Amino acid sequence: MAGEAEPAKSPDMAPNDMTPNGMPSRVLLFGAPGSGKGTQAALLAERLGVPAISTGEMLRAAVAGGSALGRKVDAILAAGSLVDDATMGEVVRERLARADARRGFLLDGYPRTIPQAATLEEILRRHGAGLDAAILLEVPEAELVRRLTSRGREDDREDVVRERLRVFDEKTAPLIGYYQQRGLLRRVDGDRAVPDVADAILDTLRRAA
Repeated sequence: MAGEAEPAKSPDMAPNDMTPNGMPSRVLLFGAPGSGKGTQAALLAERLGVPAISTGEMLRAAVAGGSALGRKVDAILAAGSLVDDATMGEVVRERLARADARRGFLLDGYPRTIPQAATLEEILRRHGAGLDAAILLEVPEAELVRRLTSRGREDDREDVVRERLRVFDEKTAPLIGYYQQRGLLRRVDGDRAVPDVADAILDTLRRAA
């Protein structure tokens, strides 16, 4: 009808998918346990000016928010259960809609499986956006075992660590092919000093720009 205003576009995500320094801004960091994802996410978030968002951070934020979704997550965690894919998808959707993630984010720990990757793709598509790069941190298994068993935690025995690596190979490693098919996969050698790995990731993102 003449005179009617057009519906406003969703403000949740900015149309520009680059950070102010011209780098891709919607990035997934993944790799086996002990590969250094969390450490790199924190470093790179500061350098890129976008938030580092981990699975744990998202769940804690949802609970602290006190929403119906937060109360649902709280009940699941209080029961000692794993958060199911559908609920986790709701948590991710809510977190990525926040103002600090409008210009981008560094995801650490999500997605872990192909179904979760498809959910993330759908969430971003609804906002007219997409993932810019999926950075795989590659570290030899012997080094992963060394790193994890040297932390001194009770649950970091070698048999437990190797089981965690087995689960990664079974559940998360298929994401390599998933993102490779989409032209988003970038491999980075994570068996180096922390600053060197961070520099390598930034170089990889510059080339992807």
